Amino acid sequence: MNKYGAKPITIDGIRFASRGEGRRYRELKLLERGGVISNLELQPSFKLYCGDVPVKYESGRQAVYKADFKYMDKERGEIIEDFKGMDTSTSKLKRALVKAHYGVTVHIVK
Repeated sequence: MNKYGAKPITIDGIRFASRGEGRRYRELKLLERGGVISNLELQPSFKLYCGDVPVKYESGRQAVYKADFKYMDKERGEIIEDFKGMDTSTSKLKRALVKAHYGVTVHIVK
């Protein structure tokens, strides 16, 4: 059981951390079929840096931010989305690091 009460769901053979994330996946698939968006990608990841220095855990493994979805929107261009039922301070910090290093805004969907 997830600590925030999220219940995993499997759609198209893909396991999603929550029903809400699965619902968003279905919405995006419909938009892709309708030609509104394209190149839907799941779990795009971004290595985290502080300036040019990789952020690493004590184990030596580099810290990474994984969003839920990445796609091309005909009107808005490339979109990175993260479905959040509960937005934590850690998630906010990681998104800030992604914005600082990559210049990418991660859009939160609830």
